Amino acid sequence: MKENRRDRLIENACIAAITLVTATVLVILSGASPVEACQMFFKGIFGNLNGFGEVFVKATPLILTGLGCSVAFRTGFFNIGAEGQFYMGALTSTWVALNLTGVPGPLRMVLAILTGFVTGGLWALIAAMMKARFDISEIIVTIMLNYIGINLLGIAVRTFLMDPAGSIPQSAKLDASVTLVRFLKPTRIHTGIFLAVAAVVFVWFLMEKTTAGYEIRAVGFNQRGAACNGISVVKNIILSAALSGGLAGIAGAVEVLGVQKKLLEGISGGCGYTAILISLLAVNRPFGVLVTAILFAALSVGANSMQRQMGIPAAIVDFLIGMIVLLILGRELFRRKAGRREGK
Repeated sequence: MKENRRDRLIENACIAAITLVTATVLVILSGASPVEACQMFFKGIFGNLNGFGEVFVKATPLILTGLGCSVAFRTGFFNIGAEGQFYMGALTSTWVALNLTGVPGPLRMVLAILTGFVTGGLWALIAAMMKARFDISEIIVTIMLNYIGINLLGIAVRTFLMDPAGSIPQSAKLDASVTLVRFLKPTRIHTGIFLAVAAVVFVWFLMEKTTAGYEIRAVGFNQRGAACNGISVVKNIILSAALSGGLAGIAGAVEVLGVQKKLLEGISGGCGYTAILISLLAVNRPFGVLVTAILFAALSVGANSMQRQMGIPAAIVDFLIGMIVLLILGRELFRRKAGRREGK
């Protein structure tokens, strides 16, 4: 056990060293000083209250979508559709917030978030049902549903949800009574971060402390073994898919109600795709997702600061993240091959 921990620490240190060296080389190739770039990176995060608050603004949807992906992945349901589920949650929650004007603001806000959860869950259930009924790959179906969801939102902001007072494809601005409260002013951080943290605790409790969570994990570990022990594989795949899509739908609702205050195209900023990487890096663990999402958001804020102040491309961070993922996947592949050789 001690050797395994030591080996893992050494491997993680090697990955960190490779990443640091690569980052230094890329910054030098950009014509900047690595020391100054590092200073500007951390200054963008901790240099003022706005930068620090922005980390949690960006982390909130990443936590929710990453959490959704982790639930699905642990059941063996490869949900690549968090992006589309995010868009559907944003679309329907906006409709509720704009149209149910007879309902008091706070209650309408809760209804909007619940609607986002239900819509996102139903959007994921399409893929789950097709997998369960016709054995169609959920990867293909969820990717196709992403495009449908994105284009449905595009149609909505040009037709029935378009602001009648404007000509830009976006909805009318939401009433202040139906939006999430901002605190720690003048930052944009809002109470959606508490909802995201509560979702992390809920998913952890569900997966680790309940019978339903045990069955979900059992199905993900070995579907045949779970079925032989009387656990319904189809039921648990559908349950995890609905919860996964629902969390992504809440992310869409929170982004509309807490940040944008209106519906517009490109609202997710690729959040649903980034969630897949977050879930993989967090090994599908709820609290791992929380920490990883915050780190991703901090990287984004710091990189944007470097780009504004020094002209260093923020894409360098995306490159480094991709490289880290490849290194981690390569490490796991090497371990599996080593384990097979030892077994033989």
